[in-house]
Amino acid sequence: MTNPEILFEQKGHVAVIRLNRPDKLNAVTAEMDRTMNEFTFTINNDPSIRAVILTGNGDRAFCAGSDITDLDEYGDNWEYRNRFDARMDYARAVHLIRKPVVAALFGFVIGGGLEMACASDIRLATPDVQFGAGEINWGWHGGSGQTQYLTRIMGSGNAANLLLTGQRVGVEEGLRTGLVQAVHDRSELDAAAHELAGNIAEKSPIAIQMTKHMIRVAQNTALDVGLVVENDSFTYCMTTEDAQEGQEAFASKRAPVFKGR
Repeated sequence: MTNPEILFEQKGHVAVIRLNRPDKLNAVTAEMDRTMNEFTFTINNDPSIRAVILTGNGDRAFCAGSDITDLDEYGDNWEYRNRFDARMDYARAVHLIRKPVVAALFGFVIGGGLEMACASDIRLATPDVQFGAGEINWGWHGGSGQTQYLTRIMGSGNAANLLLTGQRVGVEEGLRTGLVQAVHDRSELDAAAHELAGNIAEKSPIAIQMTKHMIRVAQNTALDVGLVVENDSFTYCMTTEDAQEGQEAFASKRAPVFKGR
């Protein structure tokens, strides 16, 4: 998985995916897309990874979306339509990560970059961040979750205001609508993301993944259905060694040591 334009490292139980084309606003090429999908497979199947940070290098942009000059690499229109199945959609790759994803955002977060941010679970941002869904200005809308994520995150009116006008919004609007959970200066962003991801990674890996799954269930089902599924998920969690460890640690007034079993 060696690709100098998209980097992967692991610190403890936290994996970091870092876009590394700062001179091109971290725009994603087809080859970077393939690498991102390989990262997803690795993360999901490595029990030592419990949380993920998604960010980029540079100061101008987290990601300006796809590299438009490279779109022919995706094939003809039908192949492009089927890119999910071909593991050739980087926002979809983020969506498919089963571990919690913390997005550390700065500068321009546009198009596919916005979709990757929305596919993440928690979004931290700098004061200068600019979110944009400008596809409408050129005759199309986003195709990797943009209309669906934003509507669920921001509400239909706020999403429509962003999607139908193509205008960019800043961190204040992001905070108001739930697109951003916390704001940090650029010099503090990486550390804040590591602190948050590290805090998550200290929890039971099974409980973490099941909780993320239940949040997805809540986004996609009726309340009555979600309550039943939640109860089944909770019952499963309570059968794990981690849950037993948690109960014993609570009784002993010590920190639990979770093993993901």
